[in-house]
Amino acid sequence: MADPVKLTIDGHQVEAPAGTLVIDAAKLNGIEVPAFCYYEGLTLQAACRMCLVEVEKMPKLQTACTLPVAEGMVVRTQTAPVAEARKYMLEFLLINHPLDCPVCDKGGECELQDMSFRYGVGESRFTEEKVHTPEKQFSPVVFFDAPRCILCYRCVRICDEGMGVNALGVINRGVVSEIAPNRGDHLECDECGACIDICPVGALTSGAYRYQTRPWEMTHVGTICTHCGDGCKTTLGTRNDRIIRGNNRDRSGVNGEFLCVKGRYGFDFYDHAERLQAPLVRVNGKLEEVSWAEGLAAVAKRFNQTLADGGTFGVIGSNHTTNEENFYLQKFAREVLRTNHIDHHRTGDVVTLVDALSGKGAKLATVRDLYQSKAVLVLGADLALEHPLLSYQIRANYRHHQARVYVVTPGPVREDKYSAASVRGSGYESLGDKLKAEPELVILFDDSFRGDQVRKLVEFGEALGIPVKYIALVDYSNSRGAVDMGLAPELLPGYVPSGKPGLDYAAMRDADLSVLWVVGANPFKGSRRAPSGRGPQAKCGFLVVQDLFLTETAQQADVVFPSASAYEKNGTVTNVTGEVQRLKRAVNTMGAKPDLEIMGFMAREMGAAQALGPWTPDVVFEDIRKTVRGYDVSLPVVAAGGAAQTMPLNGRIPVKSRPDLVRSDHNGLFASGTLGRYSKVLNSVVESRLNR
Repeated sequence: MADPVKLTIDGHQVEAPAGTLVIDAAKLNGIEVPAFCYYEGLTLQAACRMCLVEVEKMPKLQTACTLPVAEGMVVRTQTAPVAEARKYMLEFLLINHPLDCPVCDKGGECELQDMSFRYGVGESRFTEEKVHTPEKQFSPVVFFDAPRCILCYRCVRICDEGMGVNALGVINRGVVSEIAPNRGDHLECDECGACIDICPVGALTSGAYRYQTRPWEMTHVGTICTHCGDGCKTTLGTRNDRIIRGNNRDRSGVNGEFLCVKGRYGFDFYDHAERLQAPLVRVNGKLEEVSWAEGLAAVAKRFNQTLADGGTFGVIGSNHTTNEENFYLQKFAREVLRTNHIDHHRTGDVVTLVDALSGKGAKLATVRDLYQSKAVLVLGADLALEHPLLSYQIRANYRHHQARVYVVTPGPVREDKYSAASVRGSGYESLGDKLKAEPELVILFDDSFRGDQVRKLVEFGEALGIPVKYIALVDYSNSRGAVDMGLAPELLPGYVPSGKPGLDYAAMRDADLSVLWVVGANPFKGSRRAPSGRGPQAKCGFLVVQDLFLTETAQQADVVFPSASAYEKNGTVTNVTGEVQRLKRAVNTMGAKPDLEIMGFMAREMGAAQALGPWTPDVVFEDIRKTVRGYDVSLPVVAAGGAAQTMPLNGRIPVKSRPDLVRSDHNGLFASGTLGRYSKVLNSVVESRLNR
């Protein structure tokens, strides 16, 4: 590595790597240089001129956002000419900017407002009437107020470079220049809202947040998005026990500040009018509201009677519930109900991958690896639609590090635009010679690779003679955690063989069991209710469901418990790359309880609470750390909101592989199983209809 460059900024001797911009070198040393158009990770614009600084031996002020550091350079950022230049630039920007801070949604977190207080003047020398144009609505989530725009081009660049969508541009010239959408008067894009968050003023505002509250009136809670398996951190702004907005401006979590439409706006399902808020028990063929005590007593009585009669239990778990809930559920099933009929909807063949990597260390990639690796191979998946964070990381890697991207997919994908090679179909073997020439590689594959296909892929990767890491793509927020926690008949937590026969997900759905207990899943989706009130697919004698809504499965149940969503509970989840992160409760929904609490109360009613232990998330997670191989992760990292990668056992998994059970839902950007059906925002954007 080259020696660092030594320079002086405001009298302080500092060092910075060669090629570092002066604005970044100053920031690294605690010196602020203001800027509107500059944004880390995006191309340089030099449009706002707010970052002007004095550089010794240069005849005029320089833009710190385009000037690389040089040996011996002397920079001054706080001189009188610099302050005067910034004052004049602010005066110029405010010529047509409306002074509507009291009603602007950006009030309190507006960069132009902050700079005006710091460098601005009390009055303007420009007395001409301001140029005004009416506010425009680009989409249900994006509004544009042209007079507020300062033409920093951040929104254009984040949409083009960060998202790869090119949905925004600039039309006209001079004083009438303005941002315009890609489809005449409306947007057709990912509707991610990144353009709104990156806007330094109130030109672009959120249809979900506008005119709701002020930032200082909200409580900000960092938790994990409950939709896809990427595990993005989302910071929920809440007020009066309501979620007002979502973003991740503090860049915490594996996603930095990236969020897709589901992570930023898809939280609204939590207060849908059809949300369950009281237990339901079937009386005379109809579900009727009862108290929690009555509902729990009814289930405990039936469970105990079934045990006494030697009846059969089936348990279907969820890929949305927390690690603690999944661990407690399988423990409840195996130790209290004495059944090994336990499973969940599997969306990726993680088990075969872990088995195929037996004896090989450090082979599972992290989200960060996708940004740092020299080469990436994408197999099967349309990442931009199904795993937007992973697609974003690869795109950033290409822009910042010139990573070589290889794509083998059934149809065109966004990665084709910058790929070193694209293959339609499944012939990744044809890329062997090119991949051997790479210094390292990360391979991502979807559910089209299962069983022996995964083993052949690992053999192919190991034969390349270069370091290779793998990611088995899974659909939902805790699909990976559900496998790790043993929600499978053949596996205990930590991929330990159960050694006992048990029915799988599909078999339980079709079996004539004495009791079927469904937690956070919808196995009878698509079935219709019979005149008797019971669906034609429900063959069990007694059906218990825990869910947020009266799904097709819940409609057929004998007892339904209203459960809390991920935004209403504490715990941990494990993302697609095996990184554990912490869920933190943001709001409460009246009448709903976390699934872990519901299970704990059921155990207590059955007289089995002592056998299972306490049902608080922290206690259960400590049990997981002690007993589940690979989950002895750093508590401080997880507790502080970081991500800690789990390390599954490095040995064979001596169970019969079940690739036939792996089936991805291939949700796009605007779908997310049951939760997506109840999100008003996801269903309001035009793209959701175009992609159905």
